[in-house]
Parts: sequence; C-alpha cells; structure tokens
Amino acid sequence: MVDELYQDSLELHRRHRGKMEIRSRVPLRTQHDLALAYTPGVAAVCREIQRDPGRAYDYTMKANTVAIVTDGSAVLGLGNIGGYAAIPVMEGKAVLFREFAGIDAFPICFEGCHTDFIGDVRKIAPVFGGINLEDIAAPKCFDVEEALQDLGIPVMHDDQHGTAVVVLAALINACRVTGRRFEDLTIAISGAGAAGFAIVRLLKCLGVDPVPCTSVGDIIVADTSGIIHRGRSGLLGCRHKYIIAHETNDENREGTLRDAMEGADVFIGVSAGEIVTEEMVASMNPDPIVFALANPIPEIMPDAALRAGAAVVGTGRSDYPNQINNVLAFPGIFRGALDARATAITDEMKLAAAHALADSVPRPTAGRILPSILDRRVTPEVAEAVRKAATTCGVAGRGDPAAGIKRIR
Repeated sequence: MVDELYQDSLELHRRHRGKMEIRSRVPLRTQHDLALAYTPGVAAVCREIQRDPGRAYDYTMKANTVAIVTDGSAVLGLGNIGGYAAIPVMEGKAVLFREFAGIDAFPICFEGCHTDFIGDVRKIAPVFGGINLEDIAAPKCFDVEEALQDLGIPVMHDDQHGTAVVVLAALINACRVTGRRFEDLTIAISGAGAAGFAIVRLLKCLGVDPVPCTSVGDIIVADTSGIIHRGRSGLLGCRHKYIIAHETNDENREGTLRDAMEGADVFIGVSAGEIVTEEMVASMNPDPIVFALANPIPEIMPDAALRAGAAVVGTGRSDYPNQINNVLAFPGIFRGALDARATAITDEMKLAAAHALADSVPRPTAGRILPSILDRRVTPEVAEAVRKAATTCGVAGRGDPAAGIKRIR
C-alpha cells in the first residue's frame, strides 16, 4: 500500500511538474488592458506606493501572500534533506494555504543548513504579507524566528506554534471528555525541540487575556538525555532548554521519560517512534490522555495505549481517530493575521486560535476531540478568532476581514 502510494505520488508530481502555478487576475485582451496592467498606467500605482508604502496592501499581492521559508534541515520524517529536496513539501504547503485559506503562498527554499538566510528573507519581505517558517531544525529555528520579528508582518514557525495550537485545542477537548481541569494537570512531554518548546511556552501562558483559562499544574519535559531539570549540566549552552528547565518541573525531578510519565495525567510526544511502552502508560494517573505525535511511527501505537488504560489517544496519523495536524491551525492563523494586517502573531492570537479550534467540536468524545482536517468550517472560525485577538492586543492594522473570508469561500 505504501509503495503504491509513493509511486502514485511520483507520477502525479512528474505529470504536473510540481503542484503550483501563477495566474493573472486581470485580462490582457486589448491594448487598453495592457496599458492599465503595465506601462504607462502602472506608474500611477507605483507613485501611490512610493508616497505611502502601506498602500502596497491595497494595490498589490502583498495583502494575501505568504512566503514559505525553509532550509530543508528538518523536513517531515526525512530530516536534513536540503532546500532542493524540500521544494515538493513547500509546494504542498502552498497548496494547503490556497485550498483552505485562499492565501497565495510561495516556497522560498535555501540550500545548506548552515546558511544564514535571515538577511535574504529581510530583502524579499516587502512582497509578502507574512512569513511562514517551515522545517528548520532547532535551535536555528528559534534564532531565525526571533530575528525576523521586527519586519512589521506576521512571522511564525509553523512546526513550533502551529503544532502547539493544535495540541492545546486537542487537550482542551480531551479535558472536557475526561472531566479534568487544566490547573490540576501534570503533563509529561517527550521532545524538547521546536514543537516541544513551543508547546511548553503556550501551556505556560494560558492565563493571558483575552482567554479565560488558568495555567496547567506542572510540566515535565524529557529529551534523549532524560528529564530536563535546573541542575542538569549543559543547559547554559542551549538557551531553549535552559528556559524549559526554569519554567517547568516544579519539583525538580530527575530521571528518564519513564520517570516523567509516572503519575502524569497527560503524555505529549513530539520525539521518536516506539519509545513508550504499555507499562509506561499504565504508570500514569487513571484514564490518562496520550498524544503520540511522532510521524510516521508514533511513540506508542493507539491500540497499545488504549490497552494500557488511556482514555483519549491522539496521533499525527490520518488512519487513526483524533489526528492532531497543523493543517487545522496554520491556514486560519495566517488568514486572520492577514485580514487584520497584523504586525506579529502574538500569544493571545495563538490562544484564541486554539480555543476556536476546540470549540469547533461542540460535543467532543474520546474518539473525536478535533474536527476533520477536511472540515471547511474550521479555517473561517479560527481566522475570525485570530483577527479579533489581533485587534484586542493592539497588533492589527487596517485590514479587511470580509475580503479574507470571501477568499476562503
């Protein structure tokens, strides 16, 4: 089955020579059409933008265009395959932007994982209304995202924040199903890379207005060297793990992932396949929540987690219930940010997106804590929540929300 799927995908990409094309929105049937779209008419548009660069949102593609930027250093389950090999994935991401959010997105792929491309992204930023960072390995992804926050347009590393938003939404509904309160949760996380770090930070800011929710009880994060705690050596050389050590693990516990999971209410895996056993799940509190998100092989398979007593199980796979997938988040987040002409994507906007996503399933069950990734109602709901949050927290410009929703539909 898998081999047949791979062959069909190769044939699809070969036949179409990729998945994208650029089309004109205006006719060029007459000399007058040409004069309006290009010279001499376009000179008037150029002068308007020269007088006020903000008018680029009114007169150009900027208002609805996102750059998908990668160096190919952490692509799906393929690892560091480089910029050339990452093009098909970034084309796919662009198709998802268009299909679900009506956004025009374009792959910008840099070759060489040691390349410093921050300056290059700055130079091309005027064309785009937002920057989606994608498949960039940690810790470089943190530095790139932080360095680009002053561009005046929303910049987001989807592997971090898109993942965190969907995980939070899934956790909100899993708690509704199991009758748990956030402030009582002990959460064990496997993986301290891009996704693990972002999940920690979003869970720690749950009390940020305008979302009425308290922070979780405690979070214990384990990586390949074991539980991250304040006394662990080498933290000063790894800034994001230093932050994790000082913002989590209130009891300063030490040990392995097995020790982190013992007595926990929730397990979130963003690490490697087949590293969690049934015994480890059984050592958690009764009716635990298990999100095993490693792809393509989860940390523990759903049937094994259920046998061990898990009440709610989610994975990143489409062939099991409760698929926890970024596609549920990033189209709506960027649609809302573009519609607000936001200058950044804030914690308030991410929290609003998570709650809107959770609320899109009005009666969650153990087998359905998130909507289908093909549910076309989700992106408009997330987008509107993000747009409102951008206005509330003061990062919105002069956006046109009606235009964005019209593009989705």
